[in-house]
Amino acid sequence: MKWQGRRKSSNIDDRRGQSSSGRGLGGFSPTLLIPLVRLLFSKVGLFIVGAFLVISFLLGKNPLSLITNLLSGGSVATESSAPYNPTEKDEELAEFSATILANTEDVWNKLLKNYREPTLVLFTGSVASACGSASSATGPFYCPGDEKLYIDLSFFDEMEGRLNAPGDFAQAYVIAHEVGHHIQKLNGTTDKMNRLRGQVSQTEYNRYSVMLELQADFLAGVWAHHSQAMTRMMETGDLEEAMNAANAIGDDRLQKQSSGRVVPDSFTHGTSAQRMRWFKKGFDTGDLSQGDTFSATSL
Repeated sequence: MKWQGRRKSSNIDDRRGQSSSGRGLGGFSPTLLIPLVRLLFSKVGLFIVGAFLVISFLLGKNPLSLITNLLSGGSVATESSAPYNPTEKDEELAEFSATILANTEDVWNKLLKNYREPTLVLFTGSVASACGSASSATGPFYCPGDEKLYIDLSFFDEMEGRLNAPGDFAQAYVIAHEVGHHIQKLNGTTDKMNRLRGQVSQTEYNRYSVMLELQADFLAGVWAHHSQAMTRMMETGDLEEAMNAANAIGDDRLQKQSSGRVVPDSFTHGTSAQRMRWFKKGFDTGDLSQGDTFSATSL
């Protein structure tokens, strides 16, 4: 891909190296001040103060800052003993991701009226979102609750190594797929899916989930179609990289690799063939009206 030197999105929330451990205790109310002061001067209060001094010593923290953090709704979270030092490759991947996100913004702002741009969160290890906490093992995901995409850039190494799906356009496909989920949030498809929970069987819900994911693949293909027409970023072999990535993350292939058996009723993202087919359909047509996977007679 010819992506260097192009515009980078400002909708980047870089949390790499930050800890997401610990949970807030809720907001502090001034009405609690008097009983708290009384507590601090009691025997129990002296014990609590002593405990905070020990914790402060172990963490190397100011005890007053810990108490203030708790009272203001913060949390006591340990930090990594070693600071996060991104490699040159890490920084290049972050720049690449910001560039691809900017390109999706250009495409979808052109195709959709009043497009609301999502934020891309870069993290390492684990992260907290409006959808709950997640680790790197979760893989890239979109949270409709805060309209943010989340990705640990080490996933791209996993794509190249474990999944055998290398290439910068394969990585761009992953980002574009998650942006596709954002489109589904904006047009109400995600809310319709959420309303199905508890109303249909798990097998039936899985089938709808497959339709949702295949539509996101289609939308990624639509993005690629229009991106190429607007920027000519794609080079020879790029389309094959995206198709290979779609093939690598099909439910049937992943299940076969992990357990040696395939259980179609448990599919939630679609087979390799389906994922490639819908991405290619989006790329070939660039026509949003042809991406209704929920009404398709055949996936």
